[in-house]
Amino acid sequence: MREVAFIKQNKEKWLEFEQAIFGKSKKKPDELANLYIHLVNDLAYAQTYYPKSKTVTYLNYLASQTYQKIYKTKREDTNRFLYFFKTEVPLLVYEYRRYILYGFLIFIILTSIGIVSAVNDDTFVRLILGDSYVNMSLENIKEGNPVAVYKSGSNWGSYISITWNNLRVGALSYFMGIFIGFGTFYVFMKNCIMLGAFQTFFYKENVFWESVRGIWIHGSMEIFAMIIEAAAGFALGASILFPKTFSRFNSFKIGFKNTFKIFLSTMPFTIMAGFLEGFITRYSVDMPHFLSVGIILTTLGMISFYYLIYPFIVYKKVKK
Repeated sequence: MREVAFIKQNKEKWLEFEQAIFGKSKKKPDELANLYIHLVNDLAYAQTYYPKSKTVTYLNYLASQTYQKIYKTKREDTNRFLYFFKTEVPLLVYEYRRYILYGFLIFIILTSIGIVSAVNDDTFVRLILGDSYVNMSLENIKEGNPVAVYKSGSNWGSYISITWNNLRVGALSYFMGIFIGFGTFYVFMKNCIMLGAFQTFFYKENVFWESVRGIWIHGSMEIFAMIIEAAAGFALGASILFPKTFSRFNSFKIGFKNTFKIFLSTMPFTIMAGFLEGFITRYSVDMPHFLSVGIILTTLGMISFYYLIYPFIVYKKVKK
């Protein structure tokens, strides 16, 4: 069968899927499940006879969205909050996994630019971090505590102000994605270059290890969450730039609905990072090395597992 005839024959059925998925018509889970079976059959046929066609991309998207709709409308013992983090977000992260990859690749490139610039230009660190911060850090290094800045203020005061700032920056990075991703890139670039210059500064002052033991106690989660937020912003921009078979506005609505959930999922990690920065990092100099390194590896392992490994586990489980 020609692809045009295949599309014409099934067009009405696919439109019915779209209406069911996006709330324009109400269907029971059993009805959706029946539609889903037909949709999977159409997808298999299209993958066999039109493997490089946009029809395959369209049907694959409809199939994944229909499955999520079925899964969400089933009666479950778990509450909505648990389902959101346990199933919904991991499936969305799997769906947008290439943007997570792009986020990490861009992070490495931009941070490397900050490192190379700081290594080759002695004025670059002052340009990025400011004279007052650099001078204060130099004084702290002379006094034997490179990360003494984290001891300023009260525990609770530091925690609240740091967490609020990190949530604000993360939201800015994500929502700037509406400028077809360029806004997200600008915010991300500033933070990555700053990070590269920041760590290079401590390296050049021969206190790199001391800075790592302190800063990355909270930085593991904070920076990782920043990458996920940027990836969500890039995906949001891509939904506008590459609408595929949808209208640009409908593509944006779908993209915003999905990527906003990914962005929301980073908030608990950002809040936890703020807690560590406000209450734990200030004591890093006096900690045994095994304890500070243990905290860093534990926090990094937690967030890495959730965004890089767990989505594949959930997807395989759902696919069965």
